[in-house]
Amino acid sequence: MKYTYIFLLFFCQNLLAQSIIPQPVELKSGTDFFTLTEKTTFGFNNEKAKKAANLFAEKITKSTGFRLKESKKANIQFLINDIENPVLGKEGYTIEVTKKNIFVHANQSEGLFYGLQTLYQIFPAEIEKNIENQTVSNQKWKIQSVQIKDYPRFAWRGLMLDCSRHFFKKEDVKRYLDLMARYKYNTFHWHLTDDEGWRIEIKSLPKLTEIGACRVQRYGKFGNYEAPKEGEAATDCGFYTQEDIKEIVAYAAERHISVLPEIDVPGHSMAAIAAYPELACSKDPKTKVSPGQKFAEWYDGGKFKMLIDNTLNPSDPKVYDFLDKVFTEVAALFPHQYIHAGGDECYKGYWEQNADCQNLMKKEGLKDAHELQSFFTKKVEKIIESKGKKLIGWDEILEGGLAPNAAVMSWQGTKGGAEAAKQGHYVVMSPNDFTYIDLIQGDKLAEPDATSYKTVRLSKTYAYEPTDGVDAKYILGGQANLWTEKAPTMRHAEYLTFPRAWAVADIFWSPKESKNWDNFVERMEKQFERADLAGINYARSVYDVVLKPRLENDKLMVEMSTEINNLDIFYTINETEPDTYTTKYNTPVFLPEGNDVTLRVATYRNGKKIGKTINFPRENLVKRVKK
Repeated sequence: MKYTYIFLLFFCQNLLAQSIIPQPVELKSGTDFFTLTEKTTFGFNNEKAKKAANLFAEKITKSTGFRLKESKKANIQFLINDIENPVLGKEGYTIEVTKKNIFVHANQSEGLFYGLQTLYQIFPAEIEKNIENQTVSNQKWKIQSVQIKDYPRFAWRGLMLDCSRHFFKKEDVKRYLDLMARYKYNTFHWHLTDDEGWRIEIKSLPKLTEIGACRVQRYGKFGNYEAPKEGEAATDCGFYTQEDIKEIVAYAAERHISVLPEIDVPGHSMAAIAAYPELACSKDPKTKVSPGQKFAEWYDGGKFKMLIDNTLNPSDPKVYDFLDKVFTEVAALFPHQYIHAGGDECYKGYWEQNADCQNLMKKEGLKDAHELQSFFTKKVEKIIESKGKKLIGWDEILEGGLAPNAAVMSWQGTKGGAEAAKQGHYVVMSPNDFTYIDLIQGDKLAEPDATSYKTVRLSKTYAYEPTDGVDAKYILGGQANLWTEKAPTMRHAEYLTFPRAWAVADIFWSPKESKNWDNFVERMEKQFERADLAGINYARSVYDVVLKPRLENDKLMVEMSTEINNLDIFYTINETEPDTYTTKYNTPVFLPEGNDVTLRVATYRNGKKIGKTINFPRENLVKRVKK
């Protein structure tokens, strides 16, 4: 009997622990269960707690049909601590579930909100359904008894959404914020301007949206579009009015998410230049907003050449007058302490050919164009600071000398973050090798429009450790970035975001010591169930086969593996579909020569297909070997 109890206790702990993302700091489960019924009551101890309590009651009504009543002696209580618990800080919380009661405690309203997100994940997955005003039958709303203490590892936990390359409606942005809030993200980095569109209303500069927010309509693969034709109407339009911005900022704040605006300068400014051509060195009145055509040549080592001038002129005082107007209005709209000023991928060829830029460099004693960009960034920093804000930029702002008070968002790996921290500057880690969620997450032959420059699989994202090689005291936190060249809809944005954003949530919230891939996989699969019920899109690429072809004595050999343990791989090379009756992979496969030889592979678990069937033409695998 004793051993049965111990086993049951361990099983219950394990069952509950394998469902929550991000993983809590401490979790101790019991064997009792709290049962939610239509007679259950809820309560709170002050106005700060009232909001969380009401959110909970609304959710329960939508998911169960129960209309919980408020009571001072409630079964479920949301409580702000009378004496602050220093361990919990601003965002931490505790949850205690017993057979008769549920108590959620926190120091601040943020903590209660995050505790609420965890509480939802303790409920049966069916809570994700929206069944308000429907009759519920045969559903037992039982919650396992548990004690949880939880607080974040990092203060900055963000997701970036690019709304320039593809414009997302206000309702889509709100949905993305809702999805962020579920996993305790607190920073929404909003990429609002780029070559493909200026998406924020600046009332003192109306052409930015009259012209810069519109481009010619194109279909097919982004990046291969035809350039705008002379006289062609720009009908693909979209921008956020200042009222839209205020509404979204308020919506985010209700979910304890702060919105970081990005105005990307001096490069990536084609939309602004299309509206005001005089801002560029070329001053070309024919400059158009890019619909997604090729306008740069890329070389090894990240070097490139712009075929169209998309860079602001750092030698023209009118550029700084323009930016002063922009940042004046941006600062008034966003409460976030930082404004992101971009700074990435700034092509300097037009500067090097411009007499005014060269004269400025001589006057200021600047030895190269990198220092000229640094000169520009320092002036922009002064403008932003004059609005009561701080500047943050991509790690290229390190080149030529970092602005005095700037923070750095490290995207080109972790080197930029390490260097900025070494100089005593704050850092947000978002290295493309790990946290760029627009990149391919499975095999190129199985992913939609898989033309990105590299692959970031879920297991690699989860393996990232933000403090490696960096002075941890300067790390504010980190984020995942979603560039939207390949994401024309919110539905596909979700596909790219999840499950990799779940891994990133673990990285920046949960203790470093708790990281365990197999444990994460179990929790992820529980989230798959919940996402299905909630109508959230996500990628199942983690179930697909990983191939590694090689030449061995001039023979093409193919090694196969999976990111997840305990999957079986079945394959064919005879033009038939693989299933559990075909050959099971055990050792590297020899792929013979022949006309149109194709390796077909599928993954299974417990005899049921779980991954996609992927067809690998032999010639494709040969090309991979040569790489």
